[in-house]
Amino acid sequence: MRIAPLADVKARLSAYLEECETEGPVIITRNGRAVAVLLAPVDDNDLENLILSRSPRFQALLDKSRQSLKAGKGLSRKEFWRAVAERHKKDSKANRLSTEKVA
Repeated sequence: MRIAPLADVKARLSAYLEECETEGPVIITRNGRAVAVLLAPVDDNDLENLILSRSPRFQALLDKSRQSLKAGKGLSRKEFWRAVAERHKKDSKANRLSTEKVA
C-alpha cells in the first residue's frame, strides 16, 4: 500500500494504476488527509462487491433484512429457494410474452 498526494496522482495516473494492480491500493491524500483509495479489482465479482459495500441503498436493504430476521420474519433456506424459483419462472414467462408481442 502506498500513500500519495492528489496532485501527484493526477500528474501520473497511468503509473499509479499500474502500481495498484501489482502492489495494492494507493491511498490518495489532499492536504495530508485521505480522500480516496485507488485499487484494481481482481475480477467482476470483486468489483461488484466493492460497489455494493459502498451503496447506501444496498446497506439499507441489508439492515432491513437483518431486523426482519431478528423479529423472526425470515424465510427458511428451503422457502427462500422456492421463492427464487417461482420468481424466476414468473420473470421467464414475462420475458417470453414480451418477446412474442414484439415478433
